[in-house]
Amino acid sequence: MIKNGVASNDNGSPEKRKRMVRVWCDGCYDMVHYGHSNQLRQARAMGDYLIVGVHTDEEVAKHKGPPVFTQEERYKMVRAIKWVDEVIEGAPYVTTLETLDKYNSDFCVHGDDITLTADGKDTYEEVKKMGRYRECKRTQGVSTTDLVGRMLLMTKAHHSNIEKNSDYQEHTDNFGKGPKGHSPWTGVSQFLQTSQKIIQFASGKEPQPNDTIIYVAGAFDLFHIGHVDFLESVYKLAERPYIIVGLHFDQEVNRYKGKNYPIMNVHERTLSVLACRYVSEVVIGAPYSVTADLLDHFKVDLVCHGKTEVMADKDASDPYAEPKRRNIFKTIHSGNDLTTDHIVQRIIKNRLQFEARNQKKEAKELAAIEAIKKRCDDRTKGIPYQKSSE
Repeated sequence: MIKNGVASNDNGSPEKRKRMVRVWCDGCYDMVHYGHSNQLRQARAMGDYLIVGVHTDEEVAKHKGPPVFTQEERYKMVRAIKWVDEVIEGAPYVTTLETLDKYNSDFCVHGDDITLTADGKDTYEEVKKMGRYRECKRTQGVSTTDLVGRMLLMTKAHHSNIEKNSDYQEHTDNFGKGPKGHSPWTGVSQFLQTSQKIIQFASGKEPQPNDTIIYVAGAFDLFHIGHVDFLESVYKLAERPYIIVGLHFDQEVNRYKGKNYPIMNVHERTLSVLACRYVSEVVIGAPYSVTADLLDHFKVDLVCHGKTEVMADKDASDPYAEPKRRNIFKTIHSGNDLTTDHIVQRIIKNRLQFEARNQKKEAKELAAIEAIKKRCDDRTKGIPYQKSSE
């Protein structure tokens, strides 16, 4: 019952209510990848409601260098991540107590790397001092810096281990290494897929009797806003959609895309797609042609494809011949023409700027590491810490 505005049980004592824990995350979220998604997944698990602040293009350019995606694209990408409850547009680059209080956030969460302002200061210094900072584990094997590096290099062997002495191997050995050392946050590390990671990202939900099972297939390389708009359009086709995404193996993507694709290997692409709120299930290594066996196995009601060109299968056949024969094929026009090719062109066009951005980021991180090391050495020697006046 309610007494004086307070819920109580039959003997009049107030009922104990669990207070909602509100968690804050912020960042550039440029070229949103499974590393970002994993950070947000971990942050959401620390509370009940996840608020994500995304910086403007101006702030990103000031502190890190030119973003690959516009702020509007980045806002929408973050909203599409299934662990995010709310997005704050134009969040300040430096996280303060004022920001946390403004959005009623109990604490903020960041990965176990470091984020620095243009002048090399820790953006979380204030909230760390006040005990309103939590840390989650950074996802090894991916970063925006690395992905930009892959596109700048654009080598065919970057998604395989066939050529041990390839240009990409040299890239992974040297990328992020300046003349004064190597940052543990900027450098490239190998991504190792595990069944546990897939379980953490997967919804685990089986299709229900009243669900409309929709199948889409493709590379979904560098999972981006074009993919999100397409999947959202597909999602809106039914009242209870259950979307299955078929991901092609790397060799298959390389066959029909040619050039230097895919940028991300199939394991990386799997997590990126699973993190999307519109996706229910992923078929890893789906056949290029949508076969009768596949349609029957998953009890598919509808097959969709975007307005991008459909390449023929190895035998020159139409990969969508079977769903077309069953009259369950539909072409979706999402209104977004962005492709992975376009993203690569953005990078190549601004190659010098992005190379400078990566080098600048590396230099700041190395300077921060040296400062931390010096403070530790000084404490060991009993020298009191003196904050820089700069």
